[in-house]
Amino acid sequence: MKIAILGGDGFCGWPTALHLSDQGHEVHIIDNLSRRWIDTELGVQSLTPMDSIQERCRIWKQETGKVIGFHLLDLAKEYERLRQWLAEEAPDAIVHFAEQRAAPYSMKSDRHKVYTVNNNVNATHNLLTAMVETGIDAHLVHLGTMGVYGYSSVGAPIPEGYLDVEIDTPTGKKGQEILYPTRPGSVYHMTKSLDQILFQFYAQNDGLRITDLHQGIVWGTHTDQTRRHPQLINRFDYDGDYGTVLNRFLIQAAIGYPLTVHGTGGQTRAFIHLQDTVRCVELALSDAPAAGARVKIFNQMTETHRVRDLAEMVAKMTGAEIAFLPNPRKEAAENDLIVKNDNFLALGLNPITLEEGLLDEVVEVARKFAHRIDRKRVPAVSAWTKDIAGRVETDPEGKRLKSVS
Repeated sequence: MKIAILGGDGFCGWPTALHLSDQGHEVHIIDNLSRRWIDTELGVQSLTPMDSIQERCRIWKQETGKVIGFHLLDLAKEYERLRQWLAEEAPDAIVHFAEQRAAPYSMKSDRHKVYTVNNNVNATHNLLTAMVETGIDAHLVHLGTMGVYGYSSVGAPIPEGYLDVEIDTPTGKKGQEILYPTRPGSVYHMTKSLDQILFQFYAQNDGLRITDLHQGIVWGTHTDQTRRHPQLINRFDYDGDYGTVLNRFLIQAAIGYPLTVHGTGGQTRAFIHLQDTVRCVELALSDAPAAGARVKIFNQMTETHRVRDLAEMVAKMTGAEIAFLPNPRKEAAENDLIVKNDNFLALGLNPITLEEGLLDEVVEVARKFAHRIDRKRVPAVSAWTKDIAGRVETDPEGKRLKSVS
């Protein structure tokens, strides 16, 4: 297939592009490189050194003989160019990663909230409209998030997208299938909830074929493809805005930084290894819905864990200390999370679960590139409300200069 990877320079997009190219597909990356500009804004860099996207694609061709095309294009702002590219190239499938992906970044300030909504929602809607106008019959696979559901303790498994309900009518109860109610916990998660509504409309109104992947928190560093050459290495975020919780714990342990658990650590989250992420995208592409069918929704996760349990596991493995800090997020202190992932299991996914060998791999990468870590960027300091901001701990190591008076 000819596959367009939107946001293919990112944390999930790059290994997915390599994986699909390795499978023999013709891959094109479309990206505005905004994630690299955000690094500049935040004054932080990927733990792993990253070459330009052009150089990465050159190395991939050198190692494999396979070509990955790169196209610099802003989906949220350059609609006409997007429509023209789709009309000329007519991809068979489109994988949409091109959204600002960090909840803490989306809550940093009013400017970051506005940017996240404008970028994410406009990119998705521009894409859907362009697909309709060009008349291409591409299967759209979108990377969403389990966070659209929130983290309440309902005591029942979260289904894959849809919920059967009964409604009282004058003639009695009638069954109906509805989208599982969303309860986003940040502006970022809210944009993913809005994406769902856009997908429902364009699927029913224009017959677009859409699969929405509600992904858990990604951990890990390597895939089979990124291991092939040092310059193919994936980006790895450790800072308080973009670093995912398990990866951050492992980095903190590697550099002798306390494992920062916020609140009680009783927040239960869904997780998936990076290698399973790329495999799930491949499986979703192979199982496209028919034109006119409802949006297909998969829960893209493999296991759930409480944050404090993860911290205790990493501490036991590495000898790191745990620091319990005020929570910068507005969320329940404790929650349960039960998630169905039957669809991917039925398609043949053999999940990678937390194993010490894989955790050791992350720690080894962190130690190798420890000299690139700015310890001041490790704490999570983006607060969900102005009231919470006053309680955020910005110096978990206790190294701030203190008054002697």
